[in-house]
This record gives sequence, structure tokens and C-alpha cells, in this order.
Amino acid sequence: MTHFIKVFILSFFGFCSLAAAQTWELGLTGGAMGYMGDLNQNNPLALNHPALGLTVKRNIDSYWAIKFGVLQGKISDDESKSKYQQEINRNLSFFSPVTEGSVSLEFNLFDYGFEFRQKCFTPFLFAGVALAGFNPKTDFNGDVYELVYYKTEGQAEEYKTIAFSVPYGAGVKYNFGRYFNVIGEIGYRNTNTDYLDDVSGVYPDPSKLAETDPNKTALRQALSDRSAGKIGNPGTQRGDFRKKDSYLFVGITLSYTFVSQKCPF
Repeated sequence: MTHFIKVFILSFFGFCSLAAAQTWELGLTGGAMGYMGDLNQNNPLALNHPALGLTVKRNIDSYWAIKFGVLQGKISDDESKSKYQQEINRNLSFFSPVTEGSVSLEFNLFDYGFEFRQKCFTPFLFAGVALAGFNPKTDFNGDVYELVYYKTEGQAEEYKTIAFSVPYGAGVKYNFGRYFNVIGEIGYRNTNTDYLDDVSGVYPDPSKLAETDPNKTALRQALSDRSAGKIGNPGTQRGDFRKKDSYLFVGITLSYTFVSQKCPF
């Protein structure tokens, strides 16, 4: 019986220590979003639009945390502004809103927190899963077109505008004023779609772009091949033949920590 009481007491105080360490964080995120894909093949840090988000985080202990996030941003590219002549010749462009919901696991490299002897600064790593909604558009002759409806590569069906992705990255955290944290991070999202930019494979045969309305046929063909010299011969390369597109986010989060449980002693 005495042994049982000792085990119970030690287990109870161990539970209290863990419970006290478990906290919630609520944060506001701001930063920039960029894109890697068929129209940007060479610059992994091409950040060109602001992004905002909210985060809710469950700190399991001083090393591990689960983060739930919502992020709203935009990605784009315009080959008429490229420094590569072949991209200028192709002359494709797009922009797309991106709305992301994610769940990720964070690992702090140091014993991070606001208790005695804990570190107020730590690098961290993270990885998770996310769903992102997108809708590639383009400005053509002064009008904006939602490209998914024009099937510019002669697809039989419209592609899905919701993509699954795997966010991963790294950052740093700093605790100040006991309950406040400032967090900087960079994270890439590898998606399961090659149509963030409406570009994937080859130029289609013009017959695949034919509609009953000749005006719509002409528009589909013009959106498919926007080069000045009409270089888009059927079957020639339109995309970069990489299977998937990706996007990234670089930002800073300001969060407030709520202590959710305390030991009753």
C-alpha cells in the first residue's frame, strides 16, 4: 500500500507539472507570400504579395506544440517582366488568391517558455498538412478572366481549385513580457496540383479549344498562347514539366499565451 501511495503521489505531481506546462496561444500573423512553378522556375524566394492570418496553438510542453492556422494571401507572376528571353517570348501571366487552413507540429530546439530557468528564445522546426483554395486569373486586354473555365491546355475537364499541401519550414521564437511571443518563420507548401498558375504541360491542338461560339473559341486560343509571335505549336512545351507547383510564406506572428491548467496545490 505504501508503495502504491508513493507511485500515486509521484504520478500526480508529474501530471500537475505537465498540466501546468500546457498552454494555449492566440496569434496574429503578417508577412508575404510567393510562388514556385511553371512561370517561376528559378527564384525560391520570390515574395511579391502580402498575407495575413490567425493562429491558435496548443503548447504540449516546452518543446512540442500543435498549431492551427488560417492564412489569406496572393500569388502571381508575369513573364513580360522576366529577365529570361524565352519567358518574355512565352508571355504568360496569372494571379491567384490563396486561402489556406493548416495543422502543423512544431518542435523547439531549446527548453522554451516563461518559467524559471526556461529559455526565452529558441529556433524551431515545423511540418504539417494543409488545404488551400486558389483561383488563377489573368488580365488580358484590360479584362480579367478566371482561367479554370477556359481550359487553356485543352483539358477534358476543369481542374480542381482546392489543393492539398505539406507545409514545412523553420523559424525563431522570442518570449517577452512573460505571456507575449514574437515568432518569425519561413515555410514552403508543396501542393498536389500543377495548376496554381494554370500552366502545366504542352500547347494544345487548336481544335481542342473550339467552342460553338466563335468568339469564345478565339478567346480560349488567345489565352492559351499569349506570345507575340504565336510560338505555341501543338505539342510543344508550355509548362516546365515539373509535376507540382508550390508556394511559400514568410512572416511574423505576435501571440499571447493563456495558461489553461494549473496544479491545485
